[in-house]
Amino acid sequence: MPKKFPTHPSHPERICWGCDLYCPVKALACGNGSDRTMHPVELFGEDWDRFEDRLDKPIDEVSGVQCS
Repeated sequence: MPKKFPTHPSHPERICWGCDLYCPVKALACGNGSDRTMHPVELFGEDWDRFEDRLDKPIDEVSGVQCS
């Protein structure tokens, strides 16, 4: 069972978020090697978990109407 993914960790820069291991930055166990995977809060800001609300809806090419 995978670990619960934290939405707002206190120090996301200290952990690699690339898999369920959540390794410290200096001890990556997955073998990825070169760099850690950033937490979405580092990439998209504090409201990253509400990002889906801002996505553009696709438009149907035939009718030109926005899909719901």
